[in-house]
Amino acid sequence: MENITVFVALTGAAVVLQAGILAALYVTMRKSSARMEALAVELKTKALPALETAQEILTELRPKLTVIADNLTETTHSVRSQVERMDATVNDVVDRARLQIIRGDELLTRTLDRVEETSDIVHNTVVSPVRQFAGLIQGVTAGIEFLLGNRGRRNSGSREARRPVPQDEMFI
Repeated sequence: MENITVFVALTGAAVVLQAGILAALYVTMRKSSARMEALAVELKTKALPALETAQEILTELRPKLTVIADNLTETTHSVRSQVERMDATVNDVVDRARLQIIRGDELLTRTLDRVEETSDIVHNTVVSPVRQFAGLIQGVTAGIEFLLGNRGRRNSGSREARRPVPQDEMFI
């Protein structure tokens, strides 16, 4: 029986210990509950008016924000169409400028070719016959000088000093 007494004493001590723990839990829960109630009251007094004000502001701004979003959409479409028109215009201007540059290059090339052809024609029709004629005149002058020059000009100097200026130097 002694064992039962020890067992009953231990069980009684365990029950008392559990009761103490439950009482401590109750007291701790009561303090936590009081703190939570204080926080809830503070939240109601401070946060709820701010939330209500934010709700009112959002309610007032909602139509304005809708108008702003609609305007932004319209503006985006308008800007996009204007950019597309500008792109088409710039492409057209670039194409036309390219064509004009090609035409100007062809015109300049044809002009330079004609100038070169004209220069060749002038050289063949004017300069070559003039040179030939100048050579003929030089030959005749040299012959006349030789015939007439030996008698009266023996003391006039060397033959190089009497030589006339070449006719090529007259034409530039």
